[in-house]
Amino acid sequence: MQAFIDELNQRTVQTQLGGGQKKIDDQHRKGKLTARERIAYLIDDDRPFVEIGLFTGEGMYAEHGGCPSGGVVVGIGYVSGRQCVIVANDATVKAGAWFPITAKKNLRAQEIAMENHLPIIYLVDSAGVYLPLQDEVFADKEHFGRTFRNNAHLSAMGILQVAAIMGSCVAGGAYLPIMSDEALIVEGTGSIFLAGPYLVKASIGEDVDAETLGGASTHTDISGVVDNKYPDDKSCLDAIKRIFDKTGHHETAGFDRIAPVPPTKNPENIYEILPIDRVKPYDMQEIVDRLVDNSAFDAYKPGYGQSLICGYARIDGWAVGIVANQRKVVKAKGRTGQPTEMQMGGVIYGDAADKAARFIMNCNQKRIPLVFLQDVSGFMVGSRAEQGGIIKDGAKMVSAMANSVVPKFTVVIGNSYGAGNYAMCGKAYDPRLMLAWPTAQMAVMSGASAAKTLLQIQVAAQKAKGQLMTPEDEQAQLKKITDQYNAQLSPYYAAARLWVDAVIDPLQTRQILSEGIAAANHAPITKAFSVGVIQT
Repeated sequence: MQAFIDELNQRTVQTQLGGGQKKIDDQHRKGKLTARERIAYLIDDDRPFVEIGLFTGEGMYAEHGGCPSGGVVVGIGYVSGRQCVIVANDATVKAGAWFPITAKKNLRAQEIAMENHLPIIYLVDSAGVYLPLQDEVFADKEHFGRTFRNNAHLSAMGILQVAAIMGSCVAGGAYLPIMSDEALIVEGTGSIFLAGPYLVKASIGEDVDAETLGGASTHTDISGVVDNKYPDDKSCLDAIKRIFDKTGHHETAGFDRIAPVPPTKNPENIYEILPIDRVKPYDMQEIVDRLVDNSAFDAYKPGYGQSLICGYARIDGWAVGIVANQRKVVKAKGRTGQPTEMQMGGVIYGDAADKAARFIMNCNQKRIPLVFLQDVSGFMVGSRAEQGGIIKDGAKMVSAMANSVVPKFTVVIGNSYGAGNYAMCGKAYDPRLMLAWPTAQMAVMSGASAAKTLLQIQVAAQKAKGQLMTPEDEQAQLKKITDQYNAQLSPYYAAARLWVDAVIDPLQTRQILSEGIAAANHAPITKAFSVGVIQT
């Protein structure tokens, strides 16, 4: 496990350099702070900052020089005591230009703000759309333009948006700060225009410099586009702090919280309890006991549907309902009370799905946030499971989970395969935060199962052509398929594509979930809970 944590730490340090030390030095020579330095100066020192999408873009766009963190730093932090979302373009990465994954990450930041009714701060320093990939970022529904649609919706929802123009702000991107409630600009380095000097010259033949065209004085003193100007980055960030210091408070969702208590069982034991071999069994209850306050857990129907652990607890003082995959083998009991079958760990059986559906409905009735701990291989298969109505029971669980109105949070501890990913609140089901431990693996099925299935298809295709693969050829092809598939199982592969919001050290889980629930508490629940038609 230590090797997994070391790798996470090394990747974190490397990624946080953005475009590299030379680019950071260039920013400083211009009198500018970097994106991360701006955030560090802006946020309250004594409160946590939860970064979203650190590994976004990792391993992508190699032919374009890469795009560390998607060229934008995003997180949930506190400014003058107010929890908020912060979005800061990283000008060390292609001058802060928008790659396709940058757009996805910006939209995720706005989604978090809208779901949780959190104010959002934009620290703008971007050259606009990365033109070589404009066809992948400009015109579709979830592309660049969706950002400004979200600006309008956030404003209509009464969610505060504050923008600071701290560098370039070009073309369509110019609408983002100006559609915010307050727009500030830094003198000398900030500029905003629909078309830069070169495009103006090409379009209408006018010769004009950037400062005259769209500098601080132009837009504060002449056009009135921007509200105020400041001499440097820090004074502009200080102004944002003052804005938040005077902002009023809204009603909350009323989720229950008491004084936090640490677990009585040492959380560091998680490193020993969780096996690195993803096939080996372990007792998920031992993990749960090291995540919850006082290691106190009130199990729901503990003797029934044992392949899922359900129950009530507190995390950092917040009341939560937990749904977790049990990874040890359990004995299911029949009507006589005698064991009827051995149930494999990490597999969801019909009785467990039935239990979880009812538990999820109870949590909605009680207004208790849900936490899903995933280490799931999928639903049980085979004639016995099918005849027992596994699809019906699974559909019941998915329906209850998908229609939940309480906030949901998902932590992928180990496997996250197939329909199990869906039932345990995968990304498609709107968890407020989707987190992964370095041990996580996410795909339609395990690497071994997928590789064998794909190999069988290839062997059959060759046979249909009258060509037979030798055992040596089969082994070579199996290794090739397995290696390729295993690379896609990595939590960093998922994080690069924003399938998960963050890859975290298990010891960070309590704090990050606590901050997620605190964020969710800003958004009162206004929608009635209804599961629609339930398969019975």
